[in-house]
Amino acid sequence: MKLNTPKGTRDFSPAEMVRRNYIFDTVKSVFKKYGYQPIETPAMENSETLMGKYGDEGDRLIFKILNSGDFLKDVSDEKLNGRLISEVSNLISEKALRYDLTVPFARYVVQHRNEITFPFKRYQVQPVWRADRPQKGRYREFYQCDIDVIGSDSLLNEVEMVQVVDEVFSKLNVPVTVKINNRKLLAAIAEVIGAPDAFVDITVALDKLDKIGEEKVIIELKERGISDASTEKLLPLMRFQGNTSDKLEFLKTYLASSEIGQKGIAEVSEVLKTAQKLISNKTVLELDLTLARGLNYYTGAIFEVRSNIEGTLSSSISGGGRYDDLTGIFGMPNVSGVGISFGADRIYDVLQEANLFPEFTSDNTQVFFVNFGAQEANYCLGLVKQLREAGVNTELYPDKAKMQKQMTYANNNGIPFVAMVGTQEMESGKIGLKNMVTGEQSSLTISELISIIP
Repeated sequence: MKLNTPKGTRDFSPAEMVRRNYIFDTVKSVFKKYGYQPIETPAMENSETLMGKYGDEGDRLIFKILNSGDFLKDVSDEKLNGRLISEVSNLISEKALRYDLTVPFARYVVQHRNEITFPFKRYQVQPVWRADRPQKGRYREFYQCDIDVIGSDSLLNEVEMVQVVDEVFSKLNVPVTVKINNRKLLAAIAEVIGAPDAFVDITVALDKLDKIGEEKVIIELKERGISDASTEKLLPLMRFQGNTSDKLEFLKTYLASSEIGQKGIAEVSEVLKTAQKLISNKTVLELDLTLARGLNYYTGAIFEVRSNIEGTLSSSISGGGRYDDLTGIFGMPNVSGVGISFGADRIYDVLQEANLFPEFTSDNTQVFFVNFGAQEANYCLGLVKQLREAGVNTELYPDKAKMQKQMTYANNNGIPFVAMVGTQEMESGKIGLKNMVTGEQSSLTISELISIIP
């Protein structure tokens, strides 16, 4: 039998986990600085909690979990033989793996509303699952690092999202572009081209413009039932070039007849103007008129973040937006929130491709003690304890083995210092130390050894 992980999933080696934890620790440090508090939700949710929240495309990507035991007991032969997939699926699968962290968060807020002080700022770092087609930069199991503010309509929250993005990627040394749009603008676009009822179809197609190009977007719009006349009115928007100021001026004319459009222009203008003053020069803010983000629950500002490093993946590494009534679907209406999600796996790929991970000397074993036998090992245990208490990552080889085997172990694990304590060292109170990088050997006291470890 050939052993492998399921498609779209991966094992992570110790070296990879050290790098991943560097991302998680960096992201969390910024989240905490801005006052976000940690929560966790279960890997699985009731199917009814998730279904219908992400649009038809999203619903198809949800991993469903078969009921335990005789999961076919409530399914009639008629439904089974008739291949009534949707009905059968609902009967045999009451739970599903979470698709994102936002909908479970909305469920959490409603369920714990009496324990929460609003506005509530939370962060969450957990895996999610999507039955997507695996490809480079896209996995079926991946981690998201989310922040959300719920219970406030203020656009200062959107500004703070941009600040957090700027600080996270500045710490990771990744220059980024933050693309911003507003779903009110997209609703207005659907209105002015004469297809207000096709808002979702238009936004889903527009969101693919930079991935599949204008020609294929037009084909998709036609397949979704958008008339040639409406598509023709959409072309100036799809083809417009210019900086953010130019785009805002274009929108004022293009959406002049739309009240919701003018409100969207005002909102996005305020966020862009305020955030620009507060971020570093490494981060580029850009109004992207075709950015739609396919999730149905967004109602206001939407964000997408891309790396500006040449040669790195072009896909989104962070994204989010404003949702005005996500909790309403769970019985708690009129509670607005805004959030953004950092894709840890895609960030990892960018850092790896751009060779931006630092050296992690303090995360690995720093000093390795050779085991010369029971008496020497027993003596070394006290030294090992002192080093660990001093904050030095230390290990003693558990078995008496040939020197070559033990040195190979240290070398293969990238341990920079090897300590050797035999009869002579025990009598003198010294430690023989070999620097595995330079090959230099010395004889030191325990305090001298502690002082040279970086």
